[in-house]
Formats: sequence, structure tokens, C-alpha cells
Amino acid sequence: MSSNGANSIMTPPDRGTVVSDARHYLGQELDLFVQAHAWRRYWASRLRGSLGRRVLEVGAGIGSSTLSLWHGGIERWLAVEPDPDLADKLARRLAVLGPGQPEIHRGTLSSLPPGERFDTALYVDVLEHLEDDSDEVARAVARLEPGGRLIALSPGHPWLFSPFDTAVGHMRRYTRRGFAEMIGRHAVVERAFHLDAAGAMLSLGNRLLLRRAAPNARQIRFWNQVVVPLSRLVDPLLLHRLGRSVVVIARKPP
Repeated sequence: MSSNGANSIMTPPDRGTVVSDARHYLGQELDLFVQAHAWRRYWASRLRGSLGRRVLEVGAGIGSSTLSLWHGGIERWLAVEPDPDLADKLARRLAVLGPGQPEIHRGTLSSLPPGERFDTALYVDVLEHLEDDSDEVARAVARLEPGGRLIALSPGHPWLFSPFDTAVGHMRRYTRRGFAEMIGRHAVVERAFHLDAAGAMLSLGNRLLLRRAAPNARQIRFWNQVVVPLSRLVDPLLLHRLGRSVVVIARKPP
């Protein structure tokens, strides 16, 4: 899920796959959260309207975000994933989409052909894994056409940082203002908001009381089936100023 790569490897390409540099992702949460359908429907409903027709998704992981947002009206979707094992899972999951499915680039932004341009750059739970998130955003904005959008979703509120964050390789959680300011160095911020206020309270309970490095499947089901629907009701009442995740949508100047 992280997006900066290093050592070069070569593996047999799948159809629609570009092979390039690789990096192994150390977190184990992708499979654990794969059944969080209500959560993905929620954030996807808030991001879908900002997507263009040529989407660059960085740190695609096993494709949960891709499958949540991709639709037949997309002209091109390039899913960038540097971890070879995750890229293999990604290819298998996207194969069900049939003809016109998203392409896969096994590498990083730096290994893309220099002329590649998109109207949307998408980061879902990626930037918090990177040591220099600002440099990554600069590289992504450079890949956008003038007027194109960068959409980023990451964990919110530093006071929620817990053993789980450490276990899955998070280097930080963001405040809404700090996230917007970091991305705003490279693009014009249109919106910045939180999602999942009820989930934030659940995460606070884990940080203060349970201190678990990872939730179990039962806890994920409870959060997805009970807490997320509650957040959909509560978040607008709180003006999206509190939430387990934070979203920034920014536009590259013309």
C-alpha cells in the first residue's frame, strides 16, 4: 500500500500490467479490512464525484479502493503498486472486471514513463506510510493535467495514534488543518473534512483501554455494521470536523 519503491525486480507481467521497481509492504491489515464494505461505500460516496476520467491510484494494495470507485465510465485507471505480492493479489481481484479493467503498474510514480498524465491522483490510506509525504504529493501533482485533482484519505487525529498504527507502519496521523497545509504546498485545496466520528471514539477506546496492535474480525464487523452507519448520521451534525479518517481534495492550478 505504500508508494515509494526501491530495488528493481523483474517478474512475468499480467495482461495490462507494467513491471518495474518493487517494495514489500509490511502491514497485515489489508486482508483484515477487506470485508469493511459499509466503510468503503461511505467514503467512496464522498470521493466519487471528484474523480475524473483518467485516474492514477497510488498504493493500490489489493484493490479494495479500486473496486469501490472504478466504473465503466472511467477512460483509464492506472493502479500503482510497488509490492509484488500485493500486485499479484490486485491483478487477480481486478480480473473479474473483464475487458477495460484498470491497468497495473508494478512500481512507483518515479518509474512511470515521463509523459504519463492524468486528471486525478488518488491516495487512500497511503501517505501516512511515507517518510516524506510532501515530496510524494509533489510528484503526484506533477503527473496531473492543469486543473486536475489530487484526492487523499488518511488516518485522522494524532491523539488517536495507537499500537495499531505502529503495527501497520503508520508514521503519523493527520489533523485536518495539517493535512490540508501539507497538500496545499503543491495544489489548491478545495475541501478538507473528517469521516467516521463514531469510529474515532472507538479508536480512542482502543488507544486508552485495549491498546491492541490489531482489531479482530469480530471488532471489524461491529465497526463496519454498527459504527459506520452511525457515523453517516453523526458526521454532518459535527460538520465533518471529527473522524477517524481525514480527506483532502485539491486542484492543480491551470
